[in-house]
Amino acid sequence: MLLTIDAGNTQTVLGLYDEADDSGEGAERGLVHHWRVKTDRDRTADEMAVLLRNLLDSIDVDFDTEVTGIAVSSGVPVVTNALTYMTRRYFDFEPVVIGPGVKTGMPILYDNPREVGADRIANAIGAFDLYGGPTVVVDFGTGNNFDVISEKGEFVGGAIAPGIEVSLDALFGRAAMLGAVPLVEPRSVIGKNTVEALQSGAIYGFASQIDGMVTRFRDELGDCTVVATGGLGYLIVPVSETIQHSEPFLTLHGLRLVHAKNSDQ
Repeated sequence: MLLTIDAGNTQTVLGLYDEADDSGEGAERGLVHHWRVKTDRDRTADEMAVLLRNLLDSIDVDFDTEVTGIAVSSGVPVVTNALTYMTRRYFDFEPVVIGPGVKTGMPILYDNPREVGADRIANAIGAFDLYGGPTVVVDFGTGNNFDVISEKGEFVGGAIAPGIEVSLDALFGRAAMLGAVPLVEPRSVIGKNTVEALQSGAIYGFASQIDGMVTRFRDELGDCTVVATGGLGYLIVPVSETIQHSEPFLTLHGLRLVHAKNSDQ
């Protein structure tokens, strides 16, 4: 089985794929189980192994014999290093880590391709595999990332904006009269109290940001497919006017594809 690991700044998403299983649709094809845990920069390689063993034990998968490959995208270098060392020590093979020297099959048309985050590359690869191009991926995480893929399957660029939780944390930290609120859709766009006003700004405000950016991308690209992913996508997808598909495990699907391209190394 293939273990895919997407280590973000705030959370780490793990997915276990049965590479011989074609059941399921979209990015969930062959996905046996998935987990979301806090990204801990201080967690050692040995502690990561204990965590993985416990997660796999919970679904009766043997840590020592049933994991045959590991693919990683990480925006946290210290976590990347720990995952790499853990794989070498406990599994005795090299992980496939998206970065320089790894085959992706996707040209990166950035001024400096090394600046593109590994998760953005995985998203683009996964989206193009599922929907072709041109495509825009909106990844709701610590930041709201927009990844643009051409009709030919090239990563052509995108945009990065502060994420929902980051923006609200900054607001709460600077406004003494405001407190944290549940992130749910309010009963109307016009809030009748402070909680609803904050919810409206968060949910509808970010939906308008997404729709506005997609409209601008379409002015340059022409018609394109819009795919959402990321932990907070479920908040915005129902109220967005431009998002057409929701693929919560898009990054993991991209990692699976990259692993397949590099499995002969």
